This record gives sequence, structure tokens and C-alpha cells, in this order.
Amino acid sequence: MPPIIQCEKLTKRFGNFTAVQDLDLELEPGTVLGFLGPNGAGKSTTIRMMLGLSMPSSGTVRLFGEDPLRNRAARTRVGYSPGELRLDDRLTVAATLKSWARLRGGVDEAFRDSLIDRLGVQMGRHVRGLSTGNRRKLALVGALMSRPELLILDEPTNGLDPLVQNEFMSILEEVTATGTSVLLSSHILSEVERIAERIIVIRAGAVVADGPTAKLRKGAAQEFRAVFADAVPDLSALASLAGVGAIESPQPGELRIQWAGPPRPLLQKLAEYELESLTAPEPDLETAFMSYYRSQDTTPALVERSA
Repeated sequence: MPPIIQCEKLTKRFGNFTAVQDLDLELEPGTVLGFLGPNGAGKSTTIRMMLGLSMPSSGTVRLFGEDPLRNRAARTRVGYSPGELRLDDRLTVAATLKSWARLRGGVDEAFRDSLIDRLGVQMGRHVRGLSTGNRRKLALVGALMSRPELLILDEPTNGLDPLVQNEFMSILEEVTATGTSVLLSSHILSEVERIAERIIVIRAGAVVADGPTAKLRKGAAQEFRAVFADAVPDLSALASLAGVGAIESPQPGELRIQWAGPPRPLLQKLAEYELESLTAPEPDLETAFMSYYRSQDTTPALVERSA
């Protein structure tokens, strides 16, 4: 079975500005892929090319093995919630969902009604009076209600209150458990970490990290917190170690050391002193993301791909 999404050397230029550069990406069936990057990194531009809403300047994109620009049937298998919502303000919420259902050729009505109830969508209101959060809820119901094979979600919880965010993530976990594939682009990294099996990080339109979520976390710099009973190590001696990124001393007898790579050299150096305690929390996804994004190296730093 071909990948659900396959991009090869995908590039998009706007005049002299290159928004996406030689991007390679694959989404395998049944996979949840986190698609990360700051504003302006090229995420939404890439998503639009995946859906056939924008033509690549060069390279190829395939959706269910088809060219999305030429194959409408491939696009009908996708549920899409865009980052920038454009809704018809003349319609009610109910009329909007009815219109979308007609365009899709029908929906799972029982599932749609469950989504409406769980997300607190107010069916009788006009779209023009909806808040950002209520517009987002409407868009999410629209993306999910036909039980598509693929969900592409661009900042899906933007504007939602925390309770609704959590309910939506529970819904997403339920639909992915049935085999739905998901491309999830979000600035709320805890959401991506909660559900994504793989992560791709892009910067300036190019991939800088690609691999399993756990490996991405492990590839990030760790912060070691060392408390000493007596003398503190000479900072210049620690700074000379290849893995040290930064050293802080928030109070006497304590050091906080940013470290990348296997920790053995650091532990050997610290063992020369009288330690009271040494802690090293596991890096979270935000730490990993920022370590990749802040890197000045423009060569893609690829996390090991799974077989």
C-alpha cells in the first residue's frame, strides 16, 4: 500500500521568496504524524499543496497515490481543518454543516451528532456571530463528521478553551484507534506529544528533524541540576566538555548544565566532586523542538527513521 501522503523534493516559490524547499515527507497508513515549525516555516503552504489547493513550483506530492490537483476523488477521502478559517457568515451553523455534508455526499449522522454534543456546538447560531473558538469547533465537526481516512489538522485547537481542547484530543485518540491517519500541525506541543507517533520539524521550509517522537525527545539537550556538598567544579573545566551548551549557577553550590549527547563525560567530571544530588528530567517535546529550531546548522539533522 502506498503512503497516504508522499512529498518528494516539494518546493514552493513566491517570486524570489522560497516558502518550501525540497521537502520530503511520507505519512504511512494508520500513522499520526506531528508537523511542527514556527510561524512562517512553511507548514500551511505545504498542507495546501498536499490538498491540491496550491500548485508546487517543483517536486511532487501524492495523496493516496494520486495527484491531488487532478484527482478530486483523492481529496474527498480527507477531512481538513485549516489554520485560517473562511466560513460563509450568511449561514447558520446547522446550514453550514448541512452544506458540507451535501458536498461530501453524506456523513455519519450519529457520529456528527455526538461530535456536536461533545464539543458544545450551538447549531442555531449564525456563523457571523461566532467567536474564534466556536468557529473552530464548527470546523472540527466538519472535518471529522464523515469519518475520513485521513485528517489534516492545522492548529486544530486554536481558540478553544482548555476543557474543549482536552475533549477534542480524546475524540482524536478515539478515531486514530480505528486506523484513521492524521497529519497534525500544532503549536501546542503537549498535544502533539500526546498523540503523534512521528514528528517532522521544518525551519524556513526545509526539514530539520524527522523521526519517532521518543527519539526526537532523546535527541534534545537535557538540563542536569547538580547540587554540591562542598566545592563547585571549575566552570571553565565543565565548559570545555563537548556536550555542554550552557551553565548557570542559580544559587551557591548549585549548577544547571545544558547537555547534548551521551552523558558519560559529564558524569565522570561531576563524580570528581562531592555531590549531594543530581537530577536530569527527560526532555519534553518543546525542549526538543526548540533545540532543533534554534540550531544554526542549516543541514537537516535527521533523527533515525524507523524501518
